[in-house]
Amino acid sequence: MEKSSISIFDENYKQIISNIARAAEKSGRKYEDITLLAATKTVDVDVINHAIKSGVEFIGENRVQEFLSKYNDYAPSHKHFIGHLQSNKVKDIIDKVELIHSVDSYKLAAEISKQAVKKGLSIDVLLEINIGNEQSKSGFLYDEACDAVGKIAQLDGIKIKGLMAIPPICENSDQNRVYFSKMKKLFIDIGHKKIDNSSMDILSMGMSDDYEAAIEEGANMIRLGTALFGRRNYNI
Repeated sequence: MEKSSISIFDENYKQIISNIARAAEKSGRKYEDITLLAATKTVDVDVINHAIKSGVEFIGENRVQEFLSKYNDYAPSHKHFIGHLQSNKVKDIIDKVELIHSVDSYKLAAEISKQAVKKGLSIDVLLEINIGNEQSKSGFLYDEACDAVGKIAQLDGIKIKGLMAIPPICENSDQNRVYFSKMKKLFIDIGHKKIDNSSMDILSMGMSDDYEAAIEEGANMIRLGTALFGRRNYNI
């Protein structure tokens, strides 16, 4: 008999808690120092709410339309936007999310600022770093990151809370360690500059295939979808 989505989550969540604790210990930290964010693209709301009631406090959606279709049905939780965000969609989510992970350009940051000011809000954001310098990916290049933080931090209605990255696809998680390590160095270096209206509180990196390596190299927020919910059909 095929397992239900909730049964799959229950089995996976128990193992993931153990894995996070072990990886955190290897990096000199505790399980409580790591934030587990459930990446909920294509996951039914009843399964998401089960995850929230089971202890997953943070959820992240990748697509604006899907996020809005689920928004009124979510159980109480911390809602983040983690996917590529088009400037013309900012107004639709600006008052519905606590953190936008994927600020990949000054243009997007400026639109977030504009919409936040309109609503009288202050929005927490992460700057997305193209750590592998991949032409197919958006985000600030490593050498641009510090200047980008300085410029975006001057915008009204925005607070920079840290950095996010998706490293290149590698054959195994250990190959990503060089990128995770480089991100941690950048995170620390920018933090030492004490740029006004920015704080390096969150280093969001590590997904289903490499989250343990990411934690061991310094991530304090990981974004897990498949590892929690199993394989899904991303074409719907």
